[in-house]
Amino acid sequence: MKIVSLSENLDYEKRIAITPEIAKKYSTLGFEVLLPKNYGVHLGFDNDHYISQGVNILENDKDLLGNSDIILQLGLPSDDNLSLLKENQNLIGVLNPFLNKEKLEKLSKRKINNFSLELLPRITRAQSMDILSSQANLAGYKAVIESFANFEKAIPMMMTAAGTVPAAKVLVVGAGVAGLQAIATAKRMGAIVFATDVRMASKEQVESLGGKFLTVEGSENLETEGGYAKEASEEFKKKQEDLLSETLKKIDIVICTALIPGKKAPVILKENMIKNMQVGSVIYDLAAIQGGNTAFTEVNKIINHNGVKIMGEMNVLNKLPISASTLYAKNLFNFVSNLLDKKTGKININLEDEIIEKTLIK
Repeated sequence: MKIVSLSENLDYEKRIAITPEIAKKYSTLGFEVLLPKNYGVHLGFDNDHYISQGVNILENDKDLLGNSDIILQLGLPSDDNLSLLKENQNLIGVLNPFLNKEKLEKLSKRKINNFSLELLPRITRAQSMDILSSQANLAGYKAVIESFANFEKAIPMMMTAAGTVPAAKVLVVGAGVAGLQAIATAKRMGAIVFATDVRMASKEQVESLGGKFLTVEGSENLETEGGYAKEASEEFKKKQEDLLSETLKKIDIVICTALIPGKKAPVILKENMIKNMQVGSVIYDLAAIQGGNTAFTEVNKIINHNGVKIMGEMNVLNKLPISASTLYAKNLFNFVSNLLDKKTGKININLEDEIIEKTLIK
């Protein structure tokens, strides 16, 4: 059984799917690992790192794909490379089936098995494969660091002979994995932290990290069976808007993390709400790639709106590519291990396994 990974477009994606450490683990399981030349060199993993772990280096994508049983990626490969895939090959990654529905349907018709790991069920057995948690955790941390770097005041309270500098007030919108890490990071750095979420189950988690949970009056628990947020009613949105409008008047930094799987990100911070914010405030929008949680977010730009900086980045994990790749590669390894029939050494697509059934795009 041969495992390959193609190089990503480094203009958009610096993470990799196979690190030298994980390549060795695949070899131990009996896989042969094939990679393109200079696959990980931008992260400090040169060809010799991989060769020493038993990896074979090939010169072009056509040879790689022609010799593969499993293809591990971050996102969907280019159309040219997709055309080279053959029946019974297995493509595994973050395939974004909501945006790439048509392409994935065509691949399925060609009897190529497509596994999209953002569809993993939230069950105990899948935790070690959960790419959303591992990557969102880093994204929440980095969002705080980036926003603090663009905030032109001190974060913790500082008492000096010349006077006291007050602690910065941070609001985290969305208390999922990224939001909870943002709360913890901001708190550790001395900020006063507030948070809001449509899921009432988040209240206890926010408070356990030292944040203050903003509760919308008469709110219901808007949580799916899978543990994700679902879209709120118009009445809830109005109440949330009123609460946030008042809160934002005293907030210095907002971290937006609110996403609904498969849909455009909800616009939570409206124009009139941002207008109430203090000059010099910062908004970091982690939902930028899905449209953004603010009325002004633009991908890969810092928008200055009446003195409020609004930051939107396509992929904040490109600023932590080594850490993100290390975790992502381990997630993939655990997923592939679950696919492997240990007796035969072959891939077994057992649709009675909830992990396989949920992630396979049919």
